[in-house]
Amino acid sequence: MKFRTLKYPFVLMLVSFSFLQTANAQTPVAEISKLSQEVSVLRKQGPKGLQIFLKSHANILDNDSSGAVLPSPALRLALDELCQQRDCYASRLYWYTDIEQAKAAARISGKPILSLRLLGRLDQDLSCANSRFFRVALYPNVEISKLLQDRFILHWQSVRPVPKVTIDFGDGRKLERTITGNSIHYVLDASGRPIDAIPGLYSPKAFLRQLQQAELAVKNYSKLTPSDRESYLRKYHSDRLNSIQAQWVADLSRLGIQSPPKLLEIPSNPNQPPTAEIASSLAVSKMRVETPMLSAIQSNAERNQNALSEITDQKVWNKIAQLYAADVKLDRNSISLIRAKKSQSAKTQEDNLPIIVKKFENTMALDTVRNEYMLHSQIHQWFMQGKQTRSVEALNEQVYAQLFLTPSSDPWLGLFPSDSYSAIDNDGIR
Repeated sequence: MKFRTLKYPFVLMLVSFSFLQTANAQTPVAEISKLSQEVSVLRKQGPKGLQIFLKSHANILDNDSSGAVLPSPALRLALDELCQQRDCYASRLYWYTDIEQAKAAARISGKPILSLRLLGRLDQDLSCANSRFFRVALYPNVEISKLLQDRFILHWQSVRPVPKVTIDFGDGRKLERTITGNSIHYVLDASGRPIDAIPGLYSPKAFLRQLQQAELAVKNYSKLTPSDRESYLRKYHSDRLNSIQAQWVADLSRLGIQSPPKLLEIPSNPNQPPTAEIASSLAVSKMRVETPMLSAIQSNAERNQNALSEITDQKVWNKIAQLYAADVKLDRNSISLIRAKKSQSAKTQEDNLPIIVKKFENTMALDTVRNEYMLHSQIHQWFMQGKQTRSVEALNEQVYAQLFLTPSSDPWLGLFPSDSYSAIDNDGIR
């Protein structure tokens, strides 16, 4: 299928659950029933089923800029169910939610698996922040979408539910957000063996490069005899780590920095579990969304006032991120989706979309370099050492505990420090 840029006025396509309920109430029951039956049948056919659905509804989904017909909320909801991804009308990607089915599809197609692990669910609006950014900045991107459709088997799995906060202003207004949680893409061979991992949010061009490098690694790995595969992986990750270190030195040299600062060491104290605020600050784009909420619900005694200054030299990171400004440009599909999702306040007198896009691109650039230099370099070292990398489940447990600082051993994800006192019955635990 040729991927077309969606050109209709997306501002009319903002979907919320309440809007869907209202719209579905106005949609003929016969149409909803027909779509439901269609999705039920086509979902079982995998990516081919999605292509059949897209073709049968192409007159609406591929509407040109002069068209007046927009996909109905019921049609968009049906697509989300078929794809198992929120906003599938923009990305048109089919996701498996059963890893065994994904492995079977990979064996038949000869394609590697891209397995996303996240907090929450990819098919729900309030999944963790980074997975939402993937759905806006990466999956709808024309180049990325085509690459994923043609050359990967897609799979996602929820690590655990994502914490949600609702602030009720008492006048009918409510503000919903998620707190803490990070996401990671694993590149697996057809047996489910991890070959590489892409931690957190990357810019579109950087994400493309990571996918292409990992895809080639899977192909080379699969051609080898079992006895040669582990040595190949160690060399691959050693080469990638050397490349990262060389790029780090080159970036600092371009900035005129003669004495390179040490790459960030993730704060880790086994006797003091990380707080949600520190975990949130490891991803800049996510931090911009979550920090105001975290600051509002945590007392000064619970907050680490010096967290950001202890984590990194922000000026250096900002300068490095600026070197890659061209990599973070969002394409038309992504910008249209941002417009569709942005709240349109009655008091807004001007279109501030360009400002929103620019700020998001800047934070995405910062996330990209930090994730590559800080997190991906650590993952490369684990592969070189053979440390919990043979199983995606073991590797994922290690990633969430040591890199994302949200270990499964902490049921409260850093939001309930054991030494805090709230003066609330049972410490507010319900």
